Amino acid sequence: MPFRKACGPQLTNSPTVIVMVGLPARGKTYISKKLTRYLNWIGVPTKVFNVGEYRREAVKHYSSYDFFRPDNEEGMNVRKQCALAALRDVKLYLSEEGGQIAVFDATNTTRERRGMVLNFAKENGFKVFFIESVCNDPSVVATNVMEVKLSSPDYRDCNSTDAMEDFMKRINCYQASYQPLDPDNDDRDVSLIKVIDVGRRFLVNRVQDHIQSRIVYYLMNIHVQPRTIYLCRHGESEFNLKGRIGGDSGLSNRGKKFASALNKFVEEQNLKDLKIWTSQLKRTIQTAEALKLPYEQWKALNEIDAGVCEEMTYEEIKEKHPEEFALRDQDKYYYRYPSGESYQDLVQRLEPVIMELERQENVLVICHQAVMRCLLAYFLDKSAAEMPYLKCPLHTVLKLTPVAYGCRVESVCLNVEAVNTHRDQSEEAKKGPNPLMRRNSVTPLASPEPTKKPRINSFDEHVASSSAALPVYMPQEVPTHLPGQNMNSSQKQS
Repeated sequence: MPFRKACGPQLTNSPTVIVMVGLPARGKTYISKKLTRYLNWIGVPTKVFNVGEYRREAVKHYSSYDFFRPDNEEGMNVRKQCALAALRDVKLYLSEEGGQIAVFDATNTTRERRGMVLNFAKENGFKVFFIESVCNDPSVVATNVMEVKLSSPDYRDCNSTDAMEDFMKRINCYQASYQPLDPDNDDRDVSLIKVIDVGRRFLVNRVQDHIQSRIVYYLMNIHVQPRTIYLCRHGESEFNLKGRIGGDSGLSNRGKKFASALNKFVEEQNLKDLKIWTSQLKRTIQTAEALKLPYEQWKALNEIDAGVCEEMTYEEIKEKHPEEFALRDQDKYYYRYPSGESYQDLVQRLEPVIMELERQENVLVICHQAVMRCLLAYFLDKSAAEMPYLKCPLHTVLKLTPVAYGCRVESVCLNVEAVNTHRDQSEEAKKGPNPLMRRNSVTPLASPEPTKKPRINSFDEHVASSSAALPVYMPQEVPTHLPGQNMNSSQKQS
């Protein structure tokens, strides 16, 4: 079996090919890119293979819609060869490069073409999940053509009127032979979701596994309505001034000035129905209180749990836990504080926040440095290696505006001084693997748990240990702690 690199949690028993289906200008590439960004963010290596890009590589100069006519044999042959080339790269990615999901982004409007992809997947042991985007609203299609298609390389030297006319004729070339997915008859055994009229309705058929159900859930939460998302940290806190991490301290005097400045900024934005979210920690709540608007507290937005290092300075961590300090510098995304969290844990905790952000319109999220980095990495499609080093300074608002295939970001400094809490990756860590690094699972614990339970190796051993622990009489009072529980250790809420 080909070598497959482990990278993040293995959420599928076998690799999956997501096959896009639909006429041109139905949002297939938008869905492909957005879904890929989400899957990579949650730790599932995913890549888009856009057949249109292969076609542009093969045919350097696009002339007109005639290339897509069904009676153009040369054009049909080139397009098929491009599809096969893309599938060869899909196989390489899933079999040898550690990929788990490949998105085959093309029209795939005929049963013959979809059958070719199904046979390819069967030969290689890949699962297949179809996503068909159906839209019969002419205004939505026209808007998509104007916003995305006219700026494509195909129409680089063409005026917008001629480009629009040519592209609509290109759509007609596909329309004549379009065979939609039919889950009631021909495609009843196929795993698929139909996204109808940009998410107004959905039709789901034969979801096979956990990752396909997550894909369905994600697609049912996204929308294309214009909106703005604002991300900022709380005002400077007392612990920020002292260089201490975590904890639940209140705002410093400068932090309170920032809260007032944020209030003025929000008023100037003049946003309708702005939602405001905070964590459950004092410093974000105090920041939100200055806005004099309703806000919602999310426990999921609490800062990363530093475990045994909570409320310590980095100097104290380096002195008291030198090995932990070195380990975190070495691999900041996967490193987990003893009795605390890693950035990878934080991403999993923040997934419901991302889902709700996708459902909402205008939202201001007042959060914390590590949390803001995770959210920003999702919207800007940053890798796990980049995420822990994204710069999210205090007293600065990041204004995110979703656009066709990504997100535009604007940084707004509110001109209130604050300490700098950013730490770059150390030069030692940049040099490569550290002999201190150890991993005992996909999500490693940086050091052994202080109260690790002994492993039970067999059923008989489990029965014996359970029998030995059984009481010989019923106690008069309910015990206040379980047998074997360490009464001196305090358990943190996650």
